[in-house]
Amino acid sequence: MTVSASPPAVHDRLTTRARGLLLVLCGAMFLDALDVSMKGVALPSIGAELGMSTGSLQWVVSGYVLGFGGFLLLGGRAADLLGRRRMLIGALAVFAVATALGGFATSGPLLVAARFVTGISAAFSAPAGFSIITTSFAEGPVRNKALSIYTATGATGFSLGLVAGGLLTEISWRWVFHAPVLVAAVTLIGALAVVPRTAAAPGRGFDVAGSATITAAMLLLVFTLVEAPNAGWASVRTLGSLVAVAVLLAGFAALERRVANPLLRLGILRSGPLVRANVAAMSLLGGWVGALFIVTLYLQDVRGWSALETGLAVCPSGVVVAVLAPRIAAPLVGRYGSGRVALAGLVSSVAAYALLQFLDASSSYATLMLPAFLLVGVAFTPTYGPLTMAAADSVPAAGQGLAGGLVNTAFQVGPALVLGVVSAVTAAGGLQAALVVPLIVAALGVAAMLPALRRA
Repeated sequence: MTVSASPPAVHDRLTTRARGLLLVLCGAMFLDALDVSMKGVALPSIGAELGMSTGSLQWVVSGYVLGFGGFLLLGGRAADLLGRRRMLIGALAVFAVATALGGFATSGPLLVAARFVTGISAAFSAPAGFSIITTSFAEGPVRNKALSIYTATGATGFSLGLVAGGLLTEISWRWVFHAPVLVAAVTLIGALAVVPRTAAAPGRGFDVAGSATITAAMLLLVFTLVEAPNAGWASVRTLGSLVAVAVLLAGFAALERRVANPLLRLGILRSGPLVRANVAAMSLLGGWVGALFIVTLYLQDVRGWSALETGLAVCPSGVVVAVLAPRIAAPLVGRYGSGRVALAGLVSSVAAYALLQFLDASSSYATLMLPAFLLVGVAFTPTYGPLTMAAADSVPAAGQGLAGGLVNTAFQVGPALVLGVVSAVTAAGGLQAALVVPLIVAALGVAAMLPALRRA
């Protein structure tokens, strides 16, 4: 087995070649974010046409999360060992095919299966794109700028997807599947043209047993978190599944200590910055997805707003990130360090969710909701990108695909966990009680990043 050597780093500035490469990688990130948000606003129309119940309809989103979260670690390691270009191009091709099939689905199970495969493809493309950036752009201002643009593109895709999904759903929900195929095709053509081929180098064996064990553990964990509100958090099924996850993780740890070429060198978890980045990633995206779930129900069920109106209402949060992140995130990291900058962003998220505690049936959009959404945008601007920078800077180049897989896994597991808790609290105490959950989650993220203040 062989691995690809790292492409030559861009050392001083964003050259024309570097800009082209970054554009393609941003296209892949934009595609992932666009795909997720577009599907959310189309769920009622999908359920009506395919006859899916509320319980089965959630799997249109959860099926993607299951595939993404379950295979991210494997995708990250595959990018390191089998070649980042190969993984990126192959994953984009699978993404386009699976998304197209979803658009032609005639039943709920077929649609969920397509979403699961789409999630798996994203699990291989995301860490590949991340590690291409971290190995192609020299550590320092150039890499920070590239990562700031890269992560801001994700926020742009997510916010645009909310609006585009609402517009396309007015025509047909199937267009929220067909439209991303065009983006995937353009990105794939660009990747074939500009992502560099790299010379193969003697490689190490692939940890098949470890890969199977951790993938099974992640699949079962995400599935359990998604299903817990329906099965009950204290049910035998949920508790038994969590015990099984613990057993699988323990078995994985034992395997990784024995094999010569482990999927995950457990010593990487001794890196404080990497662990803090993962905990904060779970907090950042988990808190926002939980809050967005509650706000969407509030706007559509309590206030009677349409899917398009809901998307436009939330859109300012993404606009703030898209405008500010490429301009200020990298300079802030260069001056204060990624940890301190991320901490400041997490504090802003606490302020946003604290403001949402005052939401009621007569709340003003202009004086309460809009300021909260803007604060969320301010939170993501100095946090999302710097967290990925912290993850990249904490490990050598050879392990940056794995580091990307870890932090992206955290970004997926966080929302799955928080959504499960939010759903359970909503069912028991209503939307107002559930709004406390994102606030607590954001506060935990702040606590995790407090050690960054002691950085020399």
